[in-house]
Amino acid sequence: MIKGLHHNAYRCRDSEETRRFYEDFLGLPLVHTLRIEQTITGRKTGTGVLHTFFQLDDGSCLAFFEAPDMPFEFKEQHDFDLHIALEVEPDVLEQMFAKGKAEGREVRGVSDHKFIRSIYFRDPNGYVIELAAKVPGRESAMDPKSNHAREMLDTWQVDKRRQPAKVA
Repeated sequence: MIKGLHHNAYRCRDSEETRRFYEDFLGLPLVHTLRIEQTITGRKTGTGVLHTFFQLDDGSCLAFFEAPDMPFEFKEQHDFDLHIALEVEPDVLEQMFAKGKAEGREVRGVSDHKFIRSIYFRDPNGYVIELAAKVPGRESAMDPKSNHAREMLDTWQVDKRRQPAKVA
């Protein structure tokens, strides 16, 4: 059985630039680093890869690979394409909003999604980072017994098939 998330890994442009955002700004400690010259399965990594891990309070990590000689298209991600949502306490949400503004960072929000309130930053690699605080009393929003999640998905699938085909 799956116990939880150990880590999610993403590419980064520069490990130190990434560390400054995740450790210095967000407060996630750098807890592990691996320099990889050759994978366990024997694949060479060219000039080497650095794999870094930043730990969340629950023990899980956000991890990054810096692979300077491996092509990768870094682009600003749209929230719908990719975003990393991290849970915070409501007072931390307000503090991080103010901290981001004070440091001259782009900060979007506060967005009220009814069950969470969120703010958004962009990390140095172009990824959207969402800080989300639960709204007390809205726990049922994540309870499939009461929120009709499956019914809504099934309806979406039917409605989607009814839409005319888009011409490219």
